Amino acid sequence: MIRLPAPGRRVVVRYLLPDGRATDALGELLSVSPDEVVVDGKRGVERIAVDAIVAAKEVPPPAAPRQPRSR
Repeated sequence: MIRLPAPGRRVVVRYLLPDGRATDALGELLSVSPDEVVVDGKRGVERIAVDAIVAAKEVPPPAAPRQPRSR
């Protein structure tokens, strides 16, 4: 059983695609149900079957954008 934080937290979820390759969903955890996890990230809202999840964890907020260097 994968343990996930409460919705509203930033997470990374590694899951298996139908062809067996693994991929990650990184973003805000919108909801968790017995069958599905929903993550809102850069690729949009991703609905992930719980059976496909390999690993998941809470991650810190993204770093602030860097300022351009002055010459």
